[in-house]
Amino acid sequence: MPYDFANLEKKWQAYWLEHKTFAALEPQQAGGMPKAYILDMFPYPSGAGLHVGHPEGYTATDIVSRYLRMRGRNVLHPMGWDAFGLPAEQYAVEKNVHPRITTEQNIATFRRQIQMLGLSYDWDREINTTDPSYYRWTQWIFLQLFGSYLNPADNRAYPIAHLLSELVNENLVVGPDGSVCVNPTLEGMERVTGEMRIERLWRELSPDEQRDVINGQRLAYMDEIPVNWCPALGTVLANEEVIDGKSERGEHPVEKRPLRQWLLRITAYADRLLADLDALDWPESLKKMQREWIGRSVGADIDFEIADCQATDENDRTITVFTTRPDTLYGATYMVLSPEHPLVKTLTTIDRQVEVEQYQAQAAARSERDRMVQTKEKTGVFTGAYAINPVNQELLPIYIADYVMMGYGTGAIMAVPMHDERDYEFAVQFNLPLRTVVAPPADIMHPSDKPFIGDGVAINSEIINGLPTAQAKEKIIRHLEDLGAASKKVNYKLRDWLFSRQRYWGEPFPIVLDDEGNAIAIGEAELPLELPAMDDFKPTGTPEPPLSKVKDWANVRIAGKPALRETNTMPQWAGSCWYYLRYLDPHNDKKMVDPAKERYWMPVDLYVGGAEHAVLHLLYARFWHKVLFDLGHVSTSEPFGKLVNQGTILGETEYSTLEKSPRKVAEADIERVEGRLRLKASPAVEVDAQSFKMSKSRGNVINPDDVVREFGADSFRLYEMYMGPLEAVKPWNTRGIVGMFRFLSGVWRTLVNEDQTLRVSDEPIPGALDRLMHRTIKKVGSDIEGLRFNTAIAELIILHNEMSSLTATPRALAQNLALMLAPFAPHLAEELWQRLGHDQSLARHPWPAFDPDKLSEATMELPVQVNGKVRDRIVVPSDASEELILSAAETAQRVKPWLAGKTIRSRRYITGRLVNLVVQ
Repeated sequence: MPYDFANLEKKWQAYWLEHKTFAALEPQQAGGMPKAYILDMFPYPSGAGLHVGHPEGYTATDIVSRYLRMRGRNVLHPMGWDAFGLPAEQYAVEKNVHPRITTEQNIATFRRQIQMLGLSYDWDREINTTDPSYYRWTQWIFLQLFGSYLNPADNRAYPIAHLLSELVNENLVVGPDGSVCVNPTLEGMERVTGEMRIERLWRELSPDEQRDVINGQRLAYMDEIPVNWCPALGTVLANEEVIDGKSERGEHPVEKRPLRQWLLRITAYADRLLADLDALDWPESLKKMQREWIGRSVGADIDFEIADCQATDENDRTITVFTTRPDTLYGATYMVLSPEHPLVKTLTTIDRQVEVEQYQAQAAARSERDRMVQTKEKTGVFTGAYAINPVNQELLPIYIADYVMMGYGTGAIMAVPMHDERDYEFAVQFNLPLRTVVAPPADIMHPSDKPFIGDGVAINSEIINGLPTAQAKEKIIRHLEDLGAASKKVNYKLRDWLFSRQRYWGEPFPIVLDDEGNAIAIGEAELPLELPAMDDFKPTGTPEPPLSKVKDWANVRIAGKPALRETNTMPQWAGSCWYYLRYLDPHNDKKMVDPAKERYWMPVDLYVGGAEHAVLHLLYARFWHKVLFDLGHVSTSEPFGKLVNQGTILGETEYSTLEKSPRKVAEADIERVEGRLRLKASPAVEVDAQSFKMSKSRGNVINPDDVVREFGADSFRLYEMYMGPLEAVKPWNTRGIVGMFRFLSGVWRTLVNEDQTLRVSDEPIPGALDRLMHRTIKKVGSDIEGLRFNTAIAELIILHNEMSSLTATPRALAQNLALMLAPFAPHLAEELWQRLGHDQSLARHPWPAFDPDKLSEATMELPVQVNGKVRDRIVVPSDASEELILSAAETAQRVKPWLAGKTIRSRRYITGRLVNLVVQ
């Protein structure tokens, strides 16, 4: 009987579910077993279901999980669904179907497909971010953020009650901008007194000022900020969701609009998020992406007075610029403000007003991502105003240009065209002066008419001439501080996390707004605050979210006064920020997670997912985790110890002719001639081969249902892992899976007769095959631990090829082959294991041990060359002496004729590789 993969795979999938084979033991049940927490980035369950690229990472973690169970580890390998979000809501709007219905349908499809692949998840721990019992704790975490602040004394989060105590006890004081800082007197400094105080004590503030200080320190806070508003989708979009001024989903127009939004103060954790990257076992490329996204830079805030400014408010008479290169200040020849800068309206002269406003409207239609793209052609408009350079009193014309953004620094720059490429391109475009103030080091050749952006020696810079860059920076900052025109500062590209969405299908905020707009947290006993039932999910056409239409739900009373629930909802990222913690204790209705379970399981030992989540999910999750750590809710400062990014699986290779009008051609019509692809029928026509990302629009999506139906889940799993290194990008090729199917069919035929009896004997394993088996055991285990699944599979194929010639396979060899196959092809392995006489699953059977003494060959085969050409091969003992080996080579039957009548000029034995004889 042939290999009946369809029936045996269904059989074992049903067995695993019924017997809860892969359930992780609770800490108190583990009896000292070492734990292993193996995690996949959980999927968003779309209506399209999985394509063959999705299970790549899942299969990799499954192999590791199965292997570690066999190595005696208590493995937690869970799965769940990141199910809130805009796609489900848009479908609900278009089809008038509640998003919960379509979400549950999509989850059912994903669950069926994942179980079809034999992935060893603990299904008792399944979670769904849209389940109120789950998002109750998402709301609870939000309340922790809302009720906490970052203490400047030790850079850790504490409850707001701690902040009040520190302010009352005067350990903390209030700065002029409403921030809190350590009382200088506690550091041995005299506090500035008199009319112009730098800091104020808590008792000196009015009740309204005190409230504003507290709210200004919360890790979750409200603010009115310019956002990407998409009227068609009825929601605010993140910068990453806007391309060329249109929404990534649907390509709808997006406009900038100031709206009241919730933000999370992730910037307060910028230094810790940056510093703690060093200790993580993550890909360097991913860590680099986070470092660049955080964008820490040290420089100075420099104040430029606006010339002839009539504004009465001192803040309106000065432009503050953050720069990392204060040493280039003498080279500034103009200034640029972001089109959104609040001073633009104040300083623009009447004759320039129309042109400036037109340019502002043009810039507002572009996303920040578009504006950050480096192009040589710059746009901008002169405001008619000038600023005064504090070091030499020169007048600098002030422009607005969209290459400067409010999101970084102060939204204003001093433009130094000979030491910044963007400034140089703008200056050339607008015919502005160029001035060199940094000379390259002597060992660097650099054209004098192009900008030099590196460190060097200050020139044309009066008080810092001749100083190297580092010293020049320090001296110019001290000089400007003495003038009252600057202060040293650390800045970040990272911005606080915009946390509001104007949509229905998301977590409701556990917040009520009083009649003055102040935010009040609801009690924890009221959680979960569930989404109200709605029939109409359409956007309101205004920034008012859909929930505002549910008046009975939105309108409440506080202390007898009317109030309004927050009708924005949280973004999809909220539920995915902490899901790894809920897997540890998914049915706990008293706590987010039991502390003992959290201490046992955390941190995650292996996390596998796509690199596209580097600066969104991964950064956000690290931030939330650090807050929870500070507040004592988790025991580790980082959630994910080791992280691996799986590569993309592309669609099958597509072929097209390299002609003026290219046309697609079939692979069967192509031949390779002199290393190039050409048409068989027209050899003069060359052919190009490319693979593309799977997408519906390209029509190259491959459904795993179809592949499994034809070849089986085990063949599918093997092929995905055999395609190449886990991290590599590789194209799908159906011919490759055929090879894996043949391998598994061969294993079946080797061990099972046509009449279903076993082809197994109780004879000992032949010596050479026994040694190969032990080497395979060692290599496969080592490769799994190193995530080198393709080479592990290759070793199993080699072992089977050597076995296949046996009339009957020794039972010990058959059992070890089944155990080694189990992580990769678990259905076939379980079936063979059962047929070999075992009544228990092999899922936790010990991984086979190898004998170190059998890892080396007793004999070795060596090629024998005569004058550089192989003439014979000899088999000698592995520990044979060089003298014995050379003698065997010279007397080999096929070598003798080449030595007859000739003189051996050289004899050389290259250890373990070959013998070379030179004759004349």
